[in-house]
Amino acid sequence: MDEIKTIIDDMPTYGYRRVHAILRRKARSENRPWPNAKRVYRVMKVHGMLLQRHTGAIDIRRHDGRVAVEQSNLRWCSDGFEIGCDNKEKVRVAFALDCCDREAIAHVATTEGIKSEDVQDLVITAVENRFGLVNTLPKPIEWLTDNGSCFIAKETKSLLIDIGMEPCSTPVRSPQSNGMAEAFVKTFKRDYVSVNPLPDAMTVIAQLPSWFEHYNTLHPHKALGYCSPREFLNRQTES
Repeated sequence: MDEIKTIIDDMPTYGYRRVHAILRRKARSENRPWPNAKRVYRVMKVHGMLLQRHTGAIDIRRHDGRVAVEQSNLRWCSDGFEIGCDNKEKVRVAFALDCCDREAIAHVATTEGIKSEDVQDLVITAVENRFGLVNTLPKPIEWLTDNGSCFIAKETKSLLIDIGMEPCSTPVRSPQSNGMAEAFVKTFKRDYVSVNPLPDAMTVIAQLPSWFEHYNTLHPHKALGYCSPREFLNRQTES
């Protein structure tokens, strides 16, 4: 019970399956057994710790094609979002996400609008984070975005092609075609933005690296068998 409370205190937006994944990870590291998911559910239910089930209307629009892929570094998706601060400042963030392992490979943040130059910086940083200082990729990677001006700008596409990426934009008025990026934004806003102090832009920008690192290292992901992106990557490397 104390372990569950500690997890909930740290990440109040986690449901019982993610709490169970954290307990399982900790028990494995200490070489001891862990409770099953149903027991965690019962304990959290008895103590009023379960999240309220969403009952809003379901959007029935379907995205075109499957975004997820079976191997890392086949397709990366990118998108941007806005964080409003208590003092009315706004922080705009763009990120690159691997469509297999779900790691947020890189991000950029600014108090201005996201421009082509920002996306180019994002691309270069993401490539360096995955492959080191290379001029071109060892094999092509699809770069999936919406039709925002910063993503479809001539300069952005030119850099992508030069570095060995294949730019691909979603159909107009069909944002769910980049559904993985949209889902990441919802997760990030729910689990990090909504539960941390947002007094001003400088504070938010300073916190972003630790939020992304927590997501990559510790956040249990349903599609990854409740492993974090880095855990999933490590298992890929070991197999």
